[in-house]
Amino acid sequence: MHPNPAFRQVPPEQSLEFAAQRGFGTLALNGPEGPLLSHVPFVLAQGGHQAAFHLVRSNPIARALAEGPRPAVLAVTGPQGYVSPDWYGIEDQVPTWNYVAVHLRGPLSLLPPEALRAHLDALSARFESDLAPKAPWTAAKMDSAALDRMMRQIVPATLEIAHVDSTWKLSQNKPDPVRLAAAERLQAAGISPEAAALSDLMRALGPA
Repeated sequence: MHPNPAFRQVPPEQSLEFAAQRGFGTLALNGPEGPLLSHVPFVLAQGGHQAAFHLVRSNPIARALAEGPRPAVLAVTGPQGYVSPDWYGIEDQVPTWNYVAVHLRGPLSLLPPEALRAHLDALSARFESDLAPKAPWTAAKMDSAALDRMMRQIVPATLEIAHVDSTWKLSQNKPDPVRLAAAERLQAAGISPEAAALSDLMRALGPA
């Protein structure tokens, strides 16, 4: 996380809501030969106290968890992009990179196999809801034997969220007119598909 306190002012509840909306992150824990990483869609459960997801049974993280819970972090990133010093409209500035990152930390463990179907239903329902007014896909559309065969290849897991840490680096360390000018120029430049979303966050968050 960025050490500048100007970028560390967002409350945990807002960072959790951001993570829930993104619904995709990088799971990391220490393995015997170095860090283990996996990229997972997830849903927050238990009022934001748990992140639930699944892993392919052969995933090294799943194999490590067979020995018991392990400390882990789920890193969720958001819109990000380059900010030119020319966009501020003031002198003696340098290039920077704006971004949002949320880290969810806590013990990671496998769930019993009977928890898998409910997790998969919740996961698909979460993302199908974004496609309204399309009628949501459900597992009921699957042949039961085919679904069972696919489910045997994955295992459910949960991260008990003990700590939420975040960086919202959105030029809050600049005066309002300077930050807003950079947001406008960032959106106008259109340098990435996320530029508009990042620009909106720069406008909305305001100074620390």
